[in-house]
Amino acid sequence: MVSNFKIGCLDNLSLEGFNRTKNLIFRSLSIENQAMVTTRVRIVVFLFIFIGHLQVLAQLPVKIAKLKYGGGGDWYANKTALPNLIKFANQELGLNLAAEEDIVETGSRDIFLYPYVYMTGHGNVVFTDADAANLRKYLMAGGFLHIDDNYGLDKFIRIELKKVFPELELIELPFDHPVYHQKFDFPRGLPKIHEHDGKPAQGFGLFYEGRLVVYYSFECDLGNGWEDPRIHNDPEEKRQQALRMGANLLSYCFTYTF
Repeated sequence: MVSNFKIGCLDNLSLEGFNRTKNLIFRSLSIENQAMVTTRVRIVVFLFIFIGHLQVLAQLPVKIAKLKYGGGGDWYANKTALPNLIKFANQELGLNLAAEEDIVETGSRDIFLYPYVYMTGHGNVVFTDADAANLRKYLMAGGFLHIDDNYGLDKFIRIELKKVFPELELIELPFDHPVYHQKFDFPRGLPKIHEHDGKPAQGFGLFYEGRLVVYYSFECDLGNGWEDPRIHNDPEEKRQQALRMGANLLSYCFTYTF
């Protein structure tokens, strides 16, 4: 287990070769074994870390992705959000994430190439049976899905998650969960970024075999807080809270989700 290995210890580490490692592993596996890619990728990365930061990990940046789902909802919302979060995480955590996210469809096997997948929107979400099966395999294999309710997603995503993990229930994370205590400390849990109807921000999770595989930020709008300042005119303090919480999620993804 590396659950006590915080990414704060990796501030000077270059992860540029992460994608090359992922692609090599992906090509080397049969289709039947591709569900294991994400876990194997992380294991290889941490082996390189402990061996001594070998030069092979100094070529290409790490890629994260936004989820393109069916149903007509605006999966493409918050277009400036992830690039801003990436820039912040690179500066604050010493990561080397690619400057812009990729787009990956729920049913695509390419999803296994991304250790962190972000999902947002305001409206309808539909997972086909094939989508749900693929997403389940990805999460069981070590993937991490961050669902960010952009206000209006909740009644749809809860139904669709049941297709992915019918045996699991969304659980509100306690304030002492490690996701709130990475480099940035959030003693009261998920910060409230946008008010909407005044309800408190809540962070929910799906746990598979004791591992957090889905984090669901509800009544918060983290992604809006990551956007360019001119878009929502958020106070800088709110924007910093959103970026710090997002950085914590990336930190947790890379260090706790084996």
